[in-house]
Amino acid sequence: MNHGGLVVWLKAWADQVNAEKDYISDLDNAIGDGDHGFNMSKGLTAYLDARALKPAETISDEFKLLGMTMLSKVGGASGPLFGSAFLSMSKDTTGIDELFVEDVVKLLSNALEAIQKRGKATVGEKTMIDVWHPAIELLKKNELTIEAIDGLVDATIPMMATKGRAAYLGERSIGHIDPGSYSSGLMLKHLLSVL
Repeated sequence: MNHGGLVVWLKAWADQVNAEKDYISDLDNAIGDGDHGFNMSKGLTAYLDARALKPAETISDEFKLLGMTMLSKVGGASGPLFGSAFLSMSKDTTGIDELFVEDVVKLLSNALEAIQKRGKATVGEKTMIDVWHPAIELLKKNELTIEAIDGLVDATIPMMATKGRAAYLGERSIGHIDPGSYSSGLMLKHLLSVL
């Protein structure tokens, strides 16, 4: 994936989040504040607007622009978590103009560490980690598919949330898709299309 492919990936993700912002917020309404879709849409739209005014020239700068925009424009936990992830990717791609699958595995792994450092979550707590972690493991084995990503997102349904706003619901959080996992799943699906 070169810089052009990266832009295709991120724009496609932004477009889909914008198209599904109501649905994503409905998911969040069941177990959270009900604003995840709108917040993600706001941040990704701000990113698209920023790059339309001044396009980034490198892969690293593209990730930095997205990360900084998510940090400054997205409320709740999502801004700091996704922002930290993309800033980690920016740091890891300094001076790099093409990414291969093994590079993407490293990027995602380090981004996951940044998310976990920021959010203090681990696997099984009904957060975006429950999609990121197993998706990276599947990508390492070249087994990550659209169907696999859907399965990872759906696997959050029977989980009980123990982190974030959803944790206040306890057992009532069971039976719902984690919205951060859903938006992460969309991101990973569009990544697959450019790898």
